[in-house]
Amino acid sequence: MKDLGLLVFLSQLGLSVALPLVGFVWLGVWLGKSWGSWAVITGVLLGAIFAFQGLRSTLKTMERFAKKPEEEAPPRSYNEHD
Repeated sequence: MKDLGLLVFLSQLGLSVALPLVGFVWLGVWLGKSWGSWAVITGVLLGAIFAFQGLRSTLKTMERFAKKPEEEAPPRSYNEHD
């Protein structure tokens, strides 16, 4: 079950890096048609910054998840005591 959770985090990592980068570059190109090339450069820079932030955040979460101890057995109930 733990491996499946890490697989989910890997797909989240890809989305956290790709979507901000693609989104800001697309926005910069779209705005660059009317505002000039500085909008494209700004879009690329903002996309890279947010992609790096998403990478950093997801890797920290994956590290915490990997270090989390295995689920412990539930405590004994009253009727299970000797």
